[in-house]
Amino acid sequence: MKTGIQKFGKFLSAMVMPNIGAFIAWGFITALFIPVGWFPNEQLATLVDPMLKYLIPLLIAYQGGKMVGKDRGGVIATIATLGVIAGSDQAMLIGAMIMGPLAGLIIRTFDHAVEGKIPAGFEMLVQNFSVGILGMILAIIGYYLIGPVMATILAFLAGGVAFLVQQKLLPFVAIFIEPAKVLFLNNAINHGIFTPIGAEQAIETGKSIMYMLETNPGPGLGVLLAYWIFAKDKATKSSAPGAIIIHFFGGIHEIYFPYILMNPVVIIAPIAASVVTIFYYTILQAGLTGPASPGSIIAYLAVAPKGETLIVLGGVLIASVISFLIASPIIKLSGAKNLHDATDKVKEMKAEAKGLEKKTDEIKKIVFACDAGMGSSAMGATKFRKRIAPLQTGITVINTSVDNVPKDADIVVCQTVLQDRAKASAPQAQLITIGNFLSDAKLDALYAELEAKAKNSHGVVETTKETKNQTSKNDIMSVQGIQTGLQSVSKEEAITAAGNLLHQLGYVDAAYVPAMLEREKTVSTYIGLGVAIPHGTTNAKQSIQKTGIVLLQYPKGVDFGEGKAYLVFGIAGVGDEHLDLLAKIGSVIEDETNLEKLKQTKNPEEILKMFE
Repeated sequence: MKTGIQKFGKFLSAMVMPNIGAFIAWGFITALFIPVGWFPNEQLATLVDPMLKYLIPLLIAYQGGKMVGKDRGGVIATIATLGVIAGSDQAMLIGAMIMGPLAGLIIRTFDHAVEGKIPAGFEMLVQNFSVGILGMILAIIGYYLIGPVMATILAFLAGGVAFLVQQKLLPFVAIFIEPAKVLFLNNAINHGIFTPIGAEQAIETGKSIMYMLETNPGPGLGVLLAYWIFAKDKATKSSAPGAIIIHFFGGIHEIYFPYILMNPVVIIAPIAASVVTIFYYTILQAGLTGPASPGSIIAYLAVAPKGETLIVLGGVLIASVISFLIASPIIKLSGAKNLHDATDKVKEMKAEAKGLEKKTDEIKKIVFACDAGMGSSAMGATKFRKRIAPLQTGITVINTSVDNVPKDADIVVCQTVLQDRAKASAPQAQLITIGNFLSDAKLDALYAELEAKAKNSHGVVETTKETKNQTSKNDIMSVQGIQTGLQSVSKEEAITAAGNLLHQLGYVDAAYVPAMLEREKTVSTYIGLGVAIPHGTTNAKQSIQKTGIVLLQYPKGVDFGEGKAYLVFGIAGVGDEHLDLLAKIGSVIEDETNLEKLKQTKNPEEILKMFE
């Protein structure tokens, strides 16, 4: 049941969270320009109603439809939700959260039903008309059925909130909120429930207390302060100040969850603090003009209404003091606790809540993906494959284009800029986004998990010496393909020079050079450590005559945007012939002495010898 709730909550919040910026923009416009705002402006105040009634619901609907039915799902969801909006006088945020995924599901079902059955040449006609016709039907249903029904449900919910406020019962919602946060339902509660309801309330009064229920940083701050002062474990004590900064100013509440799990009884502190603070806000009829996301003190105060900043700040202070006073004696009387174990527990719970992470014993295939699947991903995969080889895990490590990730991939490693394409290509896989295929903390963490599992399974893992590849690399990399002491040029000129050298040496035909430039526009080939490995797009593979690698040395560097590249390796690969040399390049440049020698030496023979 818990897993089901977590997945459902994650789905709800996933529709809202990408659009929080729109909520914040609406909240700022409301706070600034309505008649009781900071700078009343009759013209700009007219933006408030259409943003809430049309813009935000349509954004939510598009996101929900796209999650279920990809781009076509997003389009039909927007069409259908407009009917829901027109069929009610209220803001249809919750209506959009229902209609969006429903419309996405319908178009996805239709696409599956007609797959392989559309006559050649009629594909676009069917695709366009199916979205138009089904969208129209759903819009009509939304107007006459879903809109009025949702208006009734919203009236009931608004009445329920009003009843809780009138009966002074709203503060006791904290009894459920704080434990749910530790179970990683915080985003589901805040963005899936409180934010839509808060928006409905804000229409009437320009603010809502619902925005304050989950996001107050005070309860977590009190717990962290108590650990900082009274924790007996030195590691826990020393880690608390950093956690305070991340929590209070960064708004990342998850940072204090391990401290709760070390002493579960400590949960009493944030619960009591939240109960009292919500009661305080209720008495003073406080609220925020928009969602405070993330829940930092900066965001919290930024959306405070005109004249209520001190009231809002007072609630944070009250929550911090009460949480601190209750947590302190519990921590003082408890024995030393291990923050490391609690943090591991949090990772497991967060993974379960997201429904993404896999246990190490379930990992069978790791895929390194880049745009073309030939350069940076090949180097990263080869290096990681050799790194885990002594662990004898039986895990397959491959590289591929980000758009062609196999369906049996358990983990996909890619650059951050490619994460959306990776998710679309392999939605079933855990995604690890990195900035550097050669050296990244996330890859180190993955290796550590696999190593720990291997030790548990096999005992002590002995590191085996890597056998030297006896295959001659003279045909892949030669002295003629190494140029040193070049003057700094633009990124495009350096890539063109590498491509021309590949062409001159017979590795590729002339069409490969513009493909290398096109590849760079998609995602940078700079991989860190002052190294870039430009290569062609996937479509340019037919331009490769044989596998080859060239090296251009720029002692003063070439600006690749993400960093300066002093070594530019031009790559053209047929099959897997270049992988061993890429792995060798990775191992050579990891050594700082070797890297500096590569950047400065003027002797191509010396460079070639380093890669033998």
